[in-house]
Amino acid sequence: MEPTQPPQQPPSPQGAPQQQGWPAPGPYTSPGGPYAAGPYGPPGVPGAPGVPGAPGIGPYGQPKRSTNGFAVASLVSGIVCCLPPLGLILGLIALPQIRKKDQAGKGLAIAGVVLSVVSSLLLTLGLVTGGIGSAIDGFKAGVDEASRTKSPFALRTGQCFGDDGKLEEYAEDVEVIDCAKPHDGEVSGSFKLTGYDKWPGKSEIETVGEKRCETINSAYALDTWAVPVDVWVYYYMPSRESWRLGDRTVICAFASEEGQFTGSVRSDASTLTADQEHFLKAVNPIETVGYREPEEDPDEDFAANKAWSGEMLKAVETARLDLAKHYWPGASTAPVAALGKELDAAAREWRKLAVAADADAYWEAYETAWDTLPEDLGAKARTGLGLTDTPPVQEGPSRTA
Repeated sequence: MEPTQPPQQPPSPQGAPQQQGWPAPGPYTSPGGPYAAGPYGPPGVPGAPGVPGAPGIGPYGQPKRSTNGFAVASLVSGIVCCLPPLGLILGLIALPQIRKKDQAGKGLAIAGVVLSVVSSLLLTLGLVTGGIGSAIDGFKAGVDEASRTKSPFALRTGQCFGDDGKLEEYAEDVEVIDCAKPHDGEVSGSFKLTGYDKWPGKSEIETVGEKRCETINSAYALDTWAVPVDVWVYYYMPSRESWRLGDRTVICAFASEEGQFTGSVRSDASTLTADQEHFLKAVNPIETVGYREPEEDPDEDFAANKAWSGEMLKAVETARLDLAKHYWPGASTAPVAALGKELDAAAREWRKLAVAADADAYWEAYETAWDTLPEDLGAKARTGLGLTDTPPVQEGPSRTA
Protein backbone atom coordinates (compact mmCIF):
# COMPACT_ATOMS: atom_id res chain seq x y z
CA MET A 1 0.00 0.00 0.00
CA GLU A 2 1.46 3.32 -1.04
CA PRO A 3 1.81 6.12 1.51
CA THR A 4 -1.15 8.44 1.69
CA GLN A 5 -0.38 11.97 0.66
CA PRO A 6 -1.98 14.82 2.68
CA PRO A 7 -4.58 16.87 0.76
CA GLN A 8 -3.23 19.85 -0.97
CA GLN A 9 -4.24 23.13 0.60
CA PRO A 10 -5.68 25.65 -1.81
CA PRO A 11 -3.64 28.76 -2.05
CA SER A 12 -4.86 31.46 0.28
CA PRO A 13 -5.18 35.00 -0.73
CA GLN A 14 -2.07 37.03 -0.42
CA GLY A 15 -1.65 38.21 3.15
CA ALA A 16 -4.40 35.89 4.52
CA PRO A 17 -3.40 34.03 7.70
CA GLN A 18 -2.41 30.39 7.44
CA GLN A 19 -5.21 28.07 8.55
CA GLN A 20 -4.65 25.59 11.39
CA GLY A 21 -3.64 22.10 10.29
CA TRP A 22 -2.26 22.97 6.90
CA PRO A 23 1.40 22.60 5.92
CA ALA A 24 3.75 25.51 6.66
CA PRO A 25 4.15 28.04 3.83
CA GLY A 26 7.16 27.90 1.58
CA PRO A 27 10.16 30.24 1.75
CA TYR A 28 9.40 33.83 2.39
CA THR A 29 9.42 35.63 -0.93
CA SER A 30 10.60 39.15 -1.35
CA PRO A 31 10.70 41.15 -4.53
CA GLY A 32 14.27 40.11 -4.91
CA GLY A 33 13.53 36.33 -4.56
CA PRO A 34 13.52 33.74 -1.73
CA TYR A 35 14.77 34.96 1.67
CA ALA A 36 17.97 33.29 2.78
CA ALA A 37 17.72 32.58 6.52
CA GLY A 38 20.63 33.97 8.53
CA PRO A 39 20.84 35.37 12.02
CA TYR A 40 17.43 36.88 11.46
CA GLY A 41 14.37 35.45 9.70
CA PRO A 42 11.53 37.18 7.82
CA PRO A 43 9.16 39.49 9.67
CA GLY A 44 6.65 37.76 11.89
CA VAL A 45 8.84 34.76 12.90
CA PRO A 46 11.28 34.38 15.79
CA GLY A 47 14.60 35.93 15.01
CA ALA A 48 13.15 38.69 12.83
CA PRO A 49 14.04 42.31 13.55
CA GLY A 50 11.60 43.91 15.95
CA VAL A 51 10.13 40.62 17.16
CA PRO A 52 10.35 40.02 20.96
CA GLY A 53 12.69 37.19 21.78
CA ALA A 54 14.95 37.72 18.77
CA PRO A 55 18.63 36.94 19.39
CA GLY A 56 20.72 39.90 20.46
CA ILE A 57 17.70 42.19 20.86
CA GLY A 58 16.37 43.29 24.27
CA PRO A 59 13.05 44.95 25.22
CA TYR A 60 11.90 47.67 22.91
CA GLY A 61 14.62 46.79 20.48
CA GLN A 62 17.45 47.94 22.79
CA PRO A 63 20.69 45.89 23.13
CA LYS A 64 20.96 43.65 26.18
CA ARG A 65 22.93 44.93 29.16
CA SER A 66 26.31 43.20 29.52
CA THR A 67 27.25 41.48 32.77
CA ASN A 68 30.22 42.94 34.62
CA GLY A 69 33.17 40.53 34.59
CA PHE A 70 34.45 41.63 38.00
CA ALA A 71 31.07 40.74 39.50
CA VAL A 72 31.29 37.19 38.16
CA ALA A 73 34.89 36.86 39.36
CA SER A 74 33.89 38.16 42.80
CA LEU A 75 31.19 35.52 43.17
CA VAL A 76 33.53 32.72 42.07
CA SER A 77 36.27 33.90 44.43
CA GLY A 78 33.78 34.14 47.28
CA ILE A 79 32.64 30.57 46.69
CA VAL A 80 36.22 29.29 46.58
CA CYS A 81 37.00 29.49 50.29
CA CYS A 82 40.75 29.84 49.84
CA LEU A 83 40.34 33.17 47.95
CA PRO A 84 37.97 35.25 50.14
CA PRO A 85 40.00 38.53 50.20
CA LEU A 86 40.22 38.48 46.41
CA GLY A 87 36.45 38.06 46.09
CA LEU A 88 35.87 41.04 48.40
CA ILE A 89 38.21 43.27 46.39
CA LEU A 90 36.71 42.26 43.04
CA GLY A 91 33.19 42.85 44.32
CA LEU A 92 34.02 46.35 45.54
CA ILE A 93 35.56 47.14 42.14
CA ALA A 94 32.53 45.78 40.30
CA LEU A 95 29.78 47.79 42.08
CA PRO A 96 30.84 51.32 40.93
CA GLN A 97 31.56 50.02 37.42
CA ILE A 98 28.05 48.56 37.23
CA ARG A 99 26.46 51.89 38.19
CA LYS A 100 28.65 53.89 35.85
CA LYS A 101 28.28 51.63 32.80
CA ASP A 102 24.70 50.55 33.50
CA GLN A 103 25.74 46.90 33.48
CA ALA A 104 24.11 43.79 34.90
CA GLY A 105 25.66 41.79 37.74
CA LYS A 106 24.95 43.86 40.83
CA GLY A 107 23.46 40.84 42.61
CA LEU A 108 26.48 38.72 41.70
CA ALA A 109 28.86 41.35 43.05
CA ILE A 110 26.92 41.73 46.33
CA ALA A 111 26.76 37.95 46.77
CA GLY A 112 30.52 37.73 46.12
CA VAL A 113 31.24 40.44 48.71
CA VAL A 114 29.03 38.77 51.34
CA LEU A 115 30.53 35.31 50.77
CA SER A 116 34.04 36.74 50.83
CA VAL A 117 33.41 38.54 54.14
CA VAL A 118 32.00 35.36 55.70
CA SER A 119 34.88 33.26 54.35
CA SER A 120 37.42 35.80 55.60
CA LEU A 121 35.91 35.70 59.09
CA LEU A 122 35.95 31.89 59.11
CA LEU A 123 39.54 31.86 57.86
CA THR A 124 40.61 34.29 60.58
CA LEU A 125 38.81 32.25 63.23
CA GLY A 126 40.45 29.05 61.97
CA LEU A 127 43.91 30.57 62.12
CA VAL A 128 43.34 31.86 65.66
CA THR A 129 41.97 28.59 67.02
CA GLY A 130 44.31 26.30 65.09
CA GLY A 131 41.49 24.59 63.21
CA ILE A 132 43.05 25.37 59.84
CA GLY A 133 46.29 23.72 60.87
CA SER A 134 44.45 20.60 62.00
CA ALA A 135 42.52 20.46 58.74
CA ILE A 136 45.71 20.86 56.72
CA ASP A 137 47.42 18.14 58.75
CA GLY A 138 44.44 15.85 58.20
CA PHE A 139 44.46 16.61 54.49
CA LYS A 140 48.18 15.87 54.28
CA ALA A 141 47.69 12.61 56.16
CA GLY A 142 44.93 11.61 53.77
CA VAL A 143 47.03 12.45 50.73
CA ASP A 144 49.98 10.55 52.18
CA GLU A 145 47.86 7.47 52.85
CA ALA A 146 46.33 7.61 49.38
CA SER A 147 49.77 7.93 47.80
CA ARG A 148 51.00 4.88 49.70
CA THR A 149 48.04 2.70 48.78
CA LYS A 150 48.57 1.14 45.37
CA SER A 151 47.67 -1.76 43.20
CA PRO A 152 50.32 -4.50 43.48
CA PHE A 153 51.09 -3.88 39.81
CA ALA A 154 51.96 -0.25 40.56
CA LEU A 155 54.76 -1.31 42.91
CA ARG A 156 58.33 -0.58 41.83
CA THR A 157 61.62 -2.39 42.43
CA GLY A 158 62.99 -1.67 45.90
CA GLN A 159 59.66 -0.70 47.48
CA CYS A 160 58.58 -2.47 50.66
CA PHE A 161 54.87 -3.04 51.21
CA GLY A 162 52.18 -4.31 53.51
CA ASP A 163 49.45 -6.62 52.25
CA ASP A 164 46.28 -6.59 54.36
CA GLY A 165 45.20 -9.75 52.56
CA LYS A 166 48.29 -11.45 53.99
CA LEU A 167 49.71 -12.28 50.59
CA GLU A 168 46.62 -13.75 49.03
CA GLU A 169 46.77 -14.88 45.41
CA TYR A 170 45.03 -11.77 44.05
CA ALA A 171 45.37 -8.54 46.00
CA GLU A 172 43.49 -5.40 45.04
CA ASP A 173 45.75 -2.98 46.86
CA VAL A 174 48.85 -2.87 49.03
CA GLU A 175 50.42 -0.15 51.14
CA VAL A 176 53.92 1.14 50.42
CA ILE A 177 55.92 1.09 53.67
CA ASP A 178 59.35 2.37 54.64
CA CYS A 179 61.66 -0.65 54.51
CA ALA A 180 63.05 0.31 57.93
CA LYS A 181 59.62 -0.47 59.40
CA PRO A 182 57.97 -3.91 59.66
CA HIS A 183 56.54 -4.98 56.30
CA ASP A 184 55.19 -8.06 54.53
CA GLY A 185 57.32 -7.94 51.41
CA GLU A 186 59.88 -6.17 49.24
CA VAL A 187 59.71 -5.89 45.45
CA SER A 188 62.75 -7.34 43.69
CA GLY A 189 61.67 -6.73 40.08
CA SER A 190 59.10 -7.64 37.45
CA PHE A 191 58.72 -9.09 33.97
CA LYS A 192 56.06 -9.33 31.27
CA LEU A 193 54.55 -12.58 30.07
CA THR A 194 55.04 -13.02 26.33
CA GLY A 195 54.28 -15.66 23.74
CA TYR A 196 50.67 -16.25 24.76
CA ASP A 197 47.77 -15.47 22.43
CA LYS A 198 45.20 -16.15 25.16
CA TRP A 199 44.95 -16.69 28.91
CA PRO A 200 47.51 -19.47 29.59
CA GLY A 201 45.98 -20.55 32.87
CA LYS A 202 46.99 -20.10 36.48
CA SER A 203 49.23 -23.18 36.57
CA GLU A 204 51.27 -22.10 33.55
CA ILE A 205 51.79 -18.58 34.94
CA GLU A 206 52.80 -20.00 38.32
CA THR A 207 55.44 -22.21 36.68
CA VAL A 208 56.89 -19.33 34.67
CA GLY A 209 56.58 -16.90 37.57
CA GLU A 210 58.37 -19.10 40.07
CA LYS A 211 61.28 -19.78 37.74
CA ARG A 212 61.73 -16.20 36.55
CA CYS A 213 61.25 -14.67 40.00
CA GLU A 214 63.86 -17.01 41.52
CA THR A 215 66.38 -15.62 39.04
CA ILE A 216 65.30 -12.02 39.66
CA ASN A 217 65.40 -12.46 43.44
CA SER A 218 68.85 -14.07 43.32
CA ALA A 219 70.21 -11.05 41.44
CA TYR A 220 68.44 -8.61 43.80
CA ALA A 221 69.73 -10.20 47.04
CA LEU A 222 73.23 -11.51 46.32
CA ASP A 223 74.04 -11.61 50.02
CA THR A 224 71.67 -14.50 50.68
CA TRP A 225 72.82 -14.82 54.29
CA ALA A 226 71.24 -11.41 54.97
CA VAL A 227 67.80 -12.68 53.93
CA PRO A 228 65.72 -13.90 56.92
CA VAL A 229 65.16 -17.65 56.84
CA ASP A 230 61.36 -17.30 56.73
CA VAL A 231 61.44 -14.90 53.76
CA TRP A 232 60.77 -16.62 50.46
CA VAL A 233 60.27 -15.93 46.77
CA TYR A 234 56.83 -14.47 46.18
CA TYR A 235 55.07 -12.97 43.18
CA TYR A 236 51.84 -11.26 42.10
CA MET A 237 50.54 -12.52 38.78
CA PRO A 238 47.71 -11.47 36.44
CA SER A 239 44.27 -12.91 37.08
CA ARG A 240 41.98 -14.09 34.31
CA GLU A 241 40.01 -10.84 34.62
CA SER A 242 43.04 -8.52 34.54
CA TRP A 243 44.45 -10.50 31.60
CA ARG A 244 41.40 -9.51 29.55
CA LEU A 245 42.25 -5.87 30.29
CA GLY A 246 45.78 -6.28 28.94
CA ASP A 247 47.66 -7.08 32.16
CA ARG A 248 50.74 -9.21 31.46
CA THR A 249 53.03 -8.19 34.34
CA VAL A 250 54.35 -10.47 37.07
CA ILE A 251 55.70 -8.65 40.15
CA CYS A 252 58.49 -10.54 41.95
CA ALA A 253 59.16 -10.02 45.65
CA PHE A 254 60.63 -11.35 48.85
CA ALA A 255 57.83 -11.95 51.33
CA SER A 256 57.14 -13.70 54.61
CA GLU A 257 53.93 -15.59 55.18
CA GLU A 258 54.89 -16.22 58.81
CA GLY A 259 55.07 -12.56 59.81
CA GLN A 260 56.62 -9.22 58.95
CA PHE A 261 60.33 -8.50 58.67
CA THR A 262 62.32 -5.30 59.06
CA GLY A 263 65.00 -3.86 56.83
CA SER A 264 65.75 -4.18 53.14
CA VAL A 265 67.18 -7.43 51.77
CA ARG A 266 68.59 -5.67 48.72
CA SER A 267 72.24 -6.40 48.00
CA ASP A 268 73.14 -5.87 44.36
CA ALA A 269 75.41 -3.61 42.32
CA SER A 270 73.58 -0.57 43.73
CA THR A 271 74.52 -1.43 47.34
CA LEU A 272 77.65 -3.61 47.13
CA THR A 273 81.29 -2.86 46.39
CA ALA A 274 82.87 -4.45 43.33
CA ASP A 275 84.79 -6.93 45.54
CA GLN A 276 81.66 -7.93 47.46
CA GLU A 277 79.70 -8.39 44.27
CA HIS A 278 82.43 -10.50 42.65
CA PHE A 279 82.73 -12.77 45.69
CA LEU A 280 78.99 -13.40 46.00
CA LYS A 281 78.52 -14.06 42.29
CA ALA A 282 81.34 -16.62 42.48
CA VAL A 283 80.12 -18.63 45.49
CA ASN A 284 76.33 -18.20 45.36
CA PRO A 285 75.82 -20.79 42.56
CA ILE A 286 77.16 -23.48 44.90
CA GLU A 287 74.47 -22.64 47.42
CA THR A 288 71.77 -22.33 44.78
CA VAL A 289 72.51 -25.69 43.11
CA GLY A 290 72.86 -27.34 46.50
CA TYR A 291 69.24 -26.51 47.35
CA ARG A 292 68.11 -28.20 44.13
CA GLU A 293 69.25 -31.67 45.13
CA PRO A 294 66.65 -34.20 43.92
CA GLU A 295 64.21 -35.44 46.55
CA GLU A 296 64.50 -39.02 45.27
CA ASP A 297 67.51 -41.08 46.36
CA PRO A 298 69.94 -42.26 43.67
CA ASP A 299 68.44 -45.75 44.13
CA GLU A 300 65.10 -44.34 42.94
CA ASP A 301 66.32 -41.85 40.32
CA PHE A 302 70.01 -42.29 39.61
CA ALA A 303 69.95 -40.18 36.42
CA ALA A 304 68.56 -37.11 38.19
CA ASN A 305 71.07 -37.35 41.03
CA LYS A 306 74.00 -37.83 38.67
CA ALA A 307 72.94 -34.80 36.62
CA TRP A 308 72.65 -32.73 39.77
CA SER A 309 76.11 -33.78 41.00
CA GLY A 310 77.50 -32.64 37.65
CA GLU A 311 75.91 -29.21 38.19
CA MET A 312 77.44 -29.02 41.64
CA LEU A 313 80.88 -29.92 40.28
CA LYS A 314 80.60 -27.14 37.71
CA ALA A 315 79.52 -24.61 40.37
CA VAL A 316 82.44 -25.53 42.67
CA GLU A 317 85.06 -25.40 39.91
CA THR A 318 83.73 -22.13 38.51
CA ALA A 319 83.78 -20.53 41.96
CA ARG A 320 87.38 -21.63 42.52
CA LEU A 321 88.51 -20.14 39.20
CA ASP A 322 86.58 -16.89 39.67
CA LEU A 323 88.08 -16.34 43.12
CA ALA A 324 91.59 -17.10 41.89
CA LYS A 325 91.57 -14.54 39.07
CA HIS A 326 90.42 -11.59 41.21
CA TYR A 327 92.61 -9.36 43.38
CA TRP A 328 91.31 -9.37 46.97
CA PRO A 329 92.32 -6.37 49.07
CA GLY A 330 93.15 -5.99 52.75
CA ALA A 331 91.56 -8.32 55.28
CA SER A 332 89.93 -10.45 52.58
CA THR A 333 93.16 -11.60 50.88
CA ALA A 334 94.12 -14.52 53.14
CA PRO A 335 90.64 -15.93 53.86
CA VAL A 336 89.65 -15.86 50.18
CA ALA A 337 92.87 -17.71 49.28
CA ALA A 338 92.08 -20.31 51.97
CA LEU A 339 88.57 -20.74 50.62
CA GLY A 340 90.02 -21.30 47.14
CA LYS A 341 92.15 -24.20 48.40
CA GLU A 342 89.11 -25.76 50.10
CA LEU A 343 87.09 -25.50 46.91
CA ASP A 344 89.94 -27.09 44.95
CA ALA A 345 89.89 -30.11 47.29
CA ALA A 346 86.10 -30.28 47.15
CA ALA A 347 86.11 -30.23 43.34
CA ARG A 348 88.15 -33.45 43.24
CA GLU A 349 85.61 -35.28 45.42
CA TRP A 350 82.59 -33.92 43.53
CA ARG A 351 84.17 -35.12 40.31
CA LYS A 352 84.17 -38.67 41.70
CA LEU A 353 80.50 -38.31 42.58
CA ALA A 354 79.62 -36.93 39.14
CA VAL A 355 81.22 -39.86 37.30
CA ALA A 356 79.78 -42.58 39.55
CA ALA A 357 78.75 -45.61 37.46
CA ASP A 358 75.78 -46.66 39.57
CA ALA A 359 73.87 -45.92 42.75
CA ASP A 360 76.30 -47.87 44.96
CA ALA A 361 79.32 -45.95 43.65
CA TYR A 362 77.35 -42.75 44.06
CA TRP A 363 76.66 -43.48 47.74
CA GLU A 364 80.36 -44.21 48.34
CA ALA A 365 81.41 -40.76 47.10
CA TYR A 366 78.41 -38.81 48.39
CA GLU A 367 79.37 -38.15 52.03
CA THR A 368 83.00 -37.31 51.25
CA ALA A 369 81.94 -34.79 48.61
CA TRP A 370 79.72 -32.94 51.08
CA ASP A 371 82.29 -33.14 53.88
CA THR A 372 85.05 -31.50 51.81
CA LEU A 373 82.81 -28.65 50.72
CA PRO A 374 83.19 -25.71 53.16
CA GLU A 375 79.99 -25.61 55.16
CA ASP A 376 80.14 -21.86 55.71
CA LEU A 377 81.30 -21.10 52.14
CA GLY A 378 83.93 -18.67 53.40
CA ALA A 379 82.57 -16.98 56.54
CA LYS A 380 86.01 -15.45 57.29
CA ALA A 381 86.27 -14.14 53.74
CA ARG A 382 82.82 -12.60 54.14
CA THR A 383 83.94 -10.93 57.35
CA GLY A 384 86.97 -9.46 55.59
CA LEU A 385 84.74 -8.13 52.82
CA GLY A 386 82.17 -6.63 55.20
CA LEU A 387 79.41 -9.08 54.25
CA THR A 388 77.01 -11.02 56.45
CA ASP A 389 79.22 -13.73 57.98
CA THR A 390 76.58 -15.80 59.79
CA PRO A 391 74.49 -18.16 57.66
CA PRO A 392 70.75 -18.17 58.39
CA VAL A 393 69.43 -21.06 60.43
CA GLN A 394 67.31 -23.33 58.28
CA GLU A 395 65.26 -26.46 58.79
CA GLY A 396 66.02 -28.22 55.51
CA PRO A 397 67.46 -27.91 52.02
CA SER A 398 64.19 -26.81 50.41
CA ARG A 399 64.76 -23.09 50.86
CA THR A 400 65.23 -21.24 47.57
CA ALA A 401 68.37 -19.16 47.37
